[in-house]
Amino acid sequence: MNNVNLLKKSQTRNLRKSLQGKVIRVGDKTIMVAVETAYKHKIYAKRFRKTKKFATYDKNGLAKVGDFVKITECRPISKTKHFRLVEVLQKKGEI
Repeated sequence: MNNVNLLKKSQTRNLRKSLQGKVIRVGDKTIMVAVETAYKHKIYAKRFRKTKKFATYDKNGLAKVGDFVKITECRPISKTKHFRLVEVLQKKGEI
């Protein structure tokens, strides 16, 4: 019975969202990441993009404006911060 509880806990932890986006603002330990998502209209079948901004915790200050980063969901760190920086995928200006 104890093993079943441990298995459930480990499975729920892996269900956290991972997103990729572009850094649009840098603060002291917070970065703002814009994540674009493509949708298709149900009736007209036109494709369009929506952008959503996420306040992200960047403990070491690795990300700069224009970098492409990977973020993941975590426990609430402040009123608006519930994502943390995982890695910088591409620096600004790199190909």
